[in-house]
Amino acid sequence: MRGVLWCNGTPPSRELIQWAVSLDAPIFGVDGGADIAASEGIEVIEVLGDMDSASKKNWAGRSVSLPDQSTSDLSKSIRHLIGRGFEEIEIIGADGGSQGHVLGTWAALFESPAGAKIRIHHESNVSRRFHPEDGEMCLEIGDGARFSVFSFESTRVWIKGSKWDVSGEEIGFSTRGLSNEGIGGKGSIRAEGVLVIITGR
Repeated sequence: MRGVLWCNGTPPSRELIQWAVSLDAPIFGVDGGADIAASEGIEVIEVLGDMDSASKKNWAGRSVSLPDQSTSDLSKSIRHLIGRGFEEIEIIGADGGSQGHVLGTWAALFESPAGAKIRIHHESNVSRRFHPEDGEMCLEIGDGARFSVFSFESTRVWIKGSKWDVSGEEIGFSTRGLSNEGIGGKGSIRAEGVLVIITGR
């Protein structure tokens, strides 16, 4: 089962909106993201979050309150969808805002439980979450195509099918995995911890 989370960041481009709609998957608003989606004429199934920025009167009967203030609305929404059995979660509208917000978006991927493919769709790139419990990630990496691999914790990482392969090296939160390149064909990535992998769209 696949779902789309629309965040309360910079509104996505028309191209990205059309792509999300073409998935024919339910679209959930992450708090104020629901209002942004509605302003674009998009049908939002439910609003998820602590409801501190969405127009509550517009979403009566179509909201799920997630009041925990120790994590972000995005993190809570991802966890909520995984708990409902969603196996693929596409996220749009997550860009923009303060530097803390930007880093917090990737942190939400790090702290989300296993059990779903999670992708944040930026205008030019896609951030993919790798979780060790979900098994090795295989990717088509074009010849010369750039991609980056980041870890938020110190963990052993394996990268195959790239210009600079990694074989069990300990990598922490650093620039070690910045701007690698594909060599064409299929590549694979795995690790003992959670990774964020950024590729072109």
